[in-house]
Amino acid sequence: MRITLSFDNGPIPGSTDRILDILKARGLRATFFALGKLAAEPEGYDVLIRAKAEGHWIGNHTMNHGTPLGESTDPRHVEHEIEAAERVLGPLAQPERLFRPHGGGELGDHLLSKAARDWLTARKYTVVAWNNVPGDWIEPRRGWVERALATAEQQDWSLLVLHDPYLADMMDTLPAFLDEVKRRGGSFTQQFPPSCVLISAS
Repeated sequence: MRITLSFDNGPIPGSTDRILDILKARGLRATFFALGKLAAEPEGYDVLIRAKAEGHWIGNHTMNHGTPLGESTDPRHVEHEIEAAERVLGPLAQPERLFRPHGGGELGDHLLSKAARDWLTARKYTVVAWNNVPGDWIEPRRGWVERALATAEQQDWSLLVLHDPYLADMMDTLPAFLDEVKRRGGSFTQQFPPSCVLISAS
């Protein structure tokens, strides 16, 4: 069982920083796919500064998490969502830029329009999806731990998606999950499974 940790929809002061505490205590590194509108807030930006300083990767998760890029008819949607977030993240972004589309945890054509694909390819982004979405927003929400473990047991390498805001009121579930993976003999890596990379910059 190999796990790559990723966290979406932050930064959330009071949540993301607690996630960082938990990861630091275990010597683990993850990727935080940030929303531009939250990173634009000084407290949110400061949390991301800390995350980068501690070795975590910062990725672009759009500006507003609005209409999925593959469903929008707005010709300026890429500019308003991806490019605007890129401007906010600035030097926090990885040298190899990372982008994660959103689409309710489901993979499909709704994630990226042709315009988005062309823009991301031209800008040499690596576009990262997922293969383990335990639904920390789905009741029973605390059940995400068992759901994530069940999926992880079925595949060699899981790219797990958790959410900064949803973990805020059940932060104890994160160390419980991390410790159980270790107990089961699993390992953690910051790299992405090749099957989860939709567009590669390399």
